[in-house]
Amino acid sequence: MRGVQVAELKARLSAYLHRVRRGHTVTVLDRQTPIARIVPFVSDATSLSVRRPLADSPALPRVPLPPPLRTDADIVALLLEERQGER
Repeated sequence: MRGVQVAELKARLSAYLHRVRRGHTVTVLDRQTPIARIVPFVSDATSLSVRRPLADSPALPRVPLPPPLRTDADIVALLLEERQGER
């Protein structure tokens, strides 16, 4: 893993991308602080897959909602109290 300053990366981007293409990882530094990493692209189709619902699943409009929350607390008062702390 090689570290490179932002200015150096901007000046020689093609050379660093060539290194990444060959399998190396490049760490981008801003004043010696790592801020990003450029890694080789790996085609991984298993990382995200969209699947259809099961055959016996109900249609979305037919999915029952949970019962309303029963509480003695005044929700609006709690929200106002929380927001007063942000000011």
